[in-house]
Amino acid sequence: MGSFPNVFLILASGLLQAVEGSMIQLNDNGYDGVVIAINPSVPEDEKLIQKAKEMVTEASTFLFSATRKRAYFRNVSILIPMTWTSKPEYLTPTLESYEQADVIVADSYLKYGNDPYTLQYGQCGEKGRYIHLTPNFLLDDNKHIYGSRGKVLVHEWAHLRWGVFDEYNLDQPFYITSQNKIEATRCSRHITGVNRVLKCSKKSCAVRQCKTNRQTGMYETKCQFIPEKSQKAKASIMFMQSLDSVAEFCTAKTHNPEAPNLQNKMCNQRSTWEVIMDSEDFRNVSLMAGTNSPPPPTFSLLKTKEHIVCLILDKSGSMSTKNRLSNLVEAAELYLIQIVEMGSWVGMVTFDSDAEIQNNLTQIVPGNATQEIIERLPKVANGGTSICGGLRAGFQVITQSNRSISGSEIVLLTDGEDSEISTCFNEVKQSGAVIHTVALGPDASRDLEKLSLMTGGYSVTPKDRMIDLLDAFSRITSRSGDLSQKAIQLESKSVTLSSKEWMNGTVIVDSTVGNDTFFVITWTENIPSIYLQDPKGKEYRNADFSINKLNSKAARLRIPKTAETGNWIYKLQNEKSLQTLTLTVTTRAKSPTVLPVIATVHVNQSTGHFPSPMTVYAQVSQGFLPVLGAKVTAVIETEGGLQETLALWDNGAGADTVKNDGIYSRYFTSYHENGRYSLKVLVQARNNTARISMRSPQSRAMYVPGYVDHGKIILNPPRPEVKGKEMEVKIEDFGRVTSGDSFILAGVPSGSIPDKFPPNKITDLKAKFQADHILLSWTAPGDDYDKGKADHYRIRMSENSMQLRDHFDKATPVDTSGLMPKEANFKEAFKFKPETLKIKNGTKVYIAIQAVDQANLTSEISNIAQAVKFLPPCPCPVPSTEAPSPNNSISYSINVATVIWAVVGAAATINIF
Repeated sequence: MGSFPNVFLILASGLLQAVEGSMIQLNDNGYDGVVIAINPSVPEDEKLIQKAKEMVTEASTFLFSATRKRAYFRNVSILIPMTWTSKPEYLTPTLESYEQADVIVADSYLKYGNDPYTLQYGQCGEKGRYIHLTPNFLLDDNKHIYGSRGKVLVHEWAHLRWGVFDEYNLDQPFYITSQNKIEATRCSRHITGVNRVLKCSKKSCAVRQCKTNRQTGMYETKCQFIPEKSQKAKASIMFMQSLDSVAEFCTAKTHNPEAPNLQNKMCNQRSTWEVIMDSEDFRNVSLMAGTNSPPPPTFSLLKTKEHIVCLILDKSGSMSTKNRLSNLVEAAELYLIQIVEMGSWVGMVTFDSDAEIQNNLTQIVPGNATQEIIERLPKVANGGTSICGGLRAGFQVITQSNRSISGSEIVLLTDGEDSEISTCFNEVKQSGAVIHTVALGPDASRDLEKLSLMTGGYSVTPKDRMIDLLDAFSRITSRSGDLSQKAIQLESKSVTLSSKEWMNGTVIVDSTVGNDTFFVITWTENIPSIYLQDPKGKEYRNADFSINKLNSKAARLRIPKTAETGNWIYKLQNEKSLQTLTLTVTTRAKSPTVLPVIATVHVNQSTGHFPSPMTVYAQVSQGFLPVLGAKVTAVIETEGGLQETLALWDNGAGADTVKNDGIYSRYFTSYHENGRYSLKVLVQARNNTARISMRSPQSRAMYVPGYVDHGKIILNPPRPEVKGKEMEVKIEDFGRVTSGDSFILAGVPSGSIPDKFPPNKITDLKAKFQADHILLSWTAPGDDYDKGKADHYRIRMSENSMQLRDHFDKATPVDTSGLMPKEANFKEAFKFKPETLKIKNGTKVYIAIQAVDQANLTSEISNIAQAVKFLPPCPCPVPSTEAPSPNNSISYSINVATVIWAVVGAAATINIF
């Protein structure tokens, strides 16, 4: 079994994945509600705040110009860690949190230096999750590498807000144009430079001309494009914002549709400006009149003093049915003992027709501090349902303790309807509290989700089963970004057993977790026979578990100190009549300096309308590093109990934007009924298959290798890279369970559901010549997006890529009569001979595919693949296709030059002879 890399010992508690709920709004051309959050692990340094302000101020002016007077930054909040010293100018946050920040400041990837990037894994035009900047990026002088910080922020903002992609491609930095020339992958083509191979060590760099590969006609793999420092081109910000001349996004006029970059692949070869102008921000926005520069941004400095939570629990008459009250007691106790962070202040209100304060704020500290609250959990259910009354009493709990409601959290659970809930919406908005809602059962008020959406809280919809309620409360974890305090769920299992049947299994406690570990077992009729064995053979039985005094159908075992790393074997035997047993295991990070593996899940929208698919995303990571090779399964269930199990894929096809980035994705098309759908994800890594990826993240500001300035190549320090075996590091086995926010599906037809779902778009089509044939490869789509199997394919080719994009049906068809589609996610391969082409050296053809299902619904046109016929020449020198820069008269006859770094980390200069 592998282990988690020791390098994580140098990292403090890192990223807690952001969730849906950014508060950004564009009002009268100004962006309001932008949140920049500093990670709790970042050492206190006021310079970071000042540098962030300077960056945003510069970015605002640049953004205003780049969007042609359409947008600027008006109000920005900087969220300061609780660990930093309090100051009078620091205000109390309202709905702002680290989890939902738009820009986070945190330590970098292990060896990746300080590349700014955006976590972006939606489709073209979909918003990203957050921008990640490192403290070093803000504090150090990186202008010669990335350009000014303000321009970098605008580059990343375009990823985050408008869903455009980079116009460079480090995996394919060059391509062959329709004119049979080798060009650097860039936008626009007017950006000039030279192509060179750089081989650098800590003290020196060797630079030489690029050689041409005799088999492919392309430059060798290590060849890089080095731009001229002085340019005339104004586009594009999504290629190389570091150039002084660059001040615009590529438009339809300046766009390079041939470049094999992610922008062309994901956005059907549309320019970034076309996508930006089609965004929600700019569809109906007018230019800001009467000014050439926007007003400077306003900054608010926010700092949370302490974590305050109030439980508001329904004890109305309907809670007496289906074991709801007893299940609530166990789930609330789990939350108080196992989930909420130590040091938090917790109060409790119960309500029926009226509300009653059960506990004022009590601090959760080691020992029996939570017992006061647990003992006052509701024991009897009767009366009506007054949700607003419960909320007002919860606010009172907080104010009576001389705490601010603003920034506090409310956990509201109810199973009932309340027609008057909307009467307190304004009061909730003005309070500044974050409302997490637990809608228990199908009759829970339909307005509950509105409370969560308007305040940035979680929204979960458990069924009338103990396991679902336990999972729901396990979802409501810390939003501070401090992973050392985050409760992590290792197991959530429920089985219905007949007499003498067993529920057996293994829970893996990996080396990143083990503190505060609890095994909780529940039953519906009689206590089972319990057997638990730790990795060293120590056994735990019934007598070692404590029985809940308020709920005699639950038992809990807290592992003293740190749980042993390895496999924990459990065996539960049902002794008597038919009943349901559940096992839930939670834990926390083993050490504040070792990041645990976490899994987070969300869907692309809170409400889906038939027949548009929902997209389910699960991110598995250790800190900022993606975890690959895990088995990730989403379990989605309707209010009526219909359940769908969906394997999520990290294959770079269908719903998944990038292969092997730790984001596991899938379309969900099983619209069974209108109403709420719950979402849970199971992550398993077994048999030493999981690994951590050290590869560079996508959607990042380019690390420029250097510039050509007045006939000299001025090199930047080489970018820190990982190579070979270090690109992926095997890690030990682990397991995680996490719940996502519930979502709503609407517009589902009654009766049988018509087939309105086409196959998904193919996004990974590749083509290459094999003798006189062309070999295609791609990932098979499904019948309904990425589910099932398509009926047939339509393949067309053209010598003009734009014809395929704009007039696919008029392009030359390829005979696919012998091609039978495979099941979704399987690899397809197809070879054909282009009969209509006269194949010779330099023959170039573009190819695209549509998939068609049995209802004759067609997918979007695939990405456009290019195949080039190249005949290796005689064994003689191959001339470079590089053209001299029009900006100067440099002669590129240099073979090899070596430069010794005068100072490690300083730029080096090479004369071009």
